[in-house]
Amino acid sequence: MTPLQPLLHYGAHFLGPFVIGWLVWRERWKQAGLLILAANLIDLDHLLADPIFDPDRCSIGFHLLHGWEATIAFILTLAIPVWWVRALGIGALWHLAIDWSDCWMQGLGG
Repeated sequence: MTPLQPLLHYGAHFLGPFVIGWLVWRERWKQAGLLILAANLIDLDHLLADPIFDPDRCSIGFHLLHGWEATIAFILTLAIPVWWVRALGIGALWHLAIDWSDCWMQGLGG
């Protein structure tokens, strides 16, 4: 893990949602940013793992809400014509993309 990796990872998780909110829903970017940020709650599935946190484990494909089935469900939310549902779906997909890039940077697959 490079020293820059945690900064990129957490910066993308916590600042990225507001950038996305501003780009997609400019008139309500703060609300959208908070909803996209709230999608980080998919990390609650880590509580089902033993150990809960393992720096050498790729969460993609390991945790329940980080698998392909959940990814399909998150993609399907984009078809729902309600802005806040789409914001949550975008947030979950953004979260998965960040986690995947983290796995890739660590050489863990994903």
